[in-house]
Amino acid sequence: MSLHSSSSSGADEPIVRPFMLTGGRTQPMHDGLRIETQLYAAPAALSAPLRFESRRIVELCQAPRSIADLASALGVPLGVIRVIVADLITEGFVLVDQGPGDFSTTLIERIRDRVRAI
Repeated sequence: MSLHSSSSSGADEPIVRPFMLTGGRTQPMHDGLRIETQLYAAPAALSAPLRFESRRIVELCQAPRSIADLASALGVPLGVIRVIVADLITEGFVLVDQGPGDFSTTLIERIRDRVRAI
């Protein structure tokens, strides 16, 4: 279930509205999720009964990813990703990387590029 149609046949597929992905919620249950927040998921989370974007986030977070990276990879607005990620954090499937507070120039440039891609 993705927001955009990517059909190669040219036939239009239904577009899923962002509010459908979040159950109509616009505010995440977990505060402090910034676009550069690094997230990761334990390999055991891959066996969780997750669907659609939640499943894909857990797959992508097998290596640390930022909120911006996830939004870009899924083609989903940042606000929607924050709500879904907050749910996954609350359920214990995704964890916030509490690494050092300083970011490398490479990481900052990568985040900037991902945000521009959105």
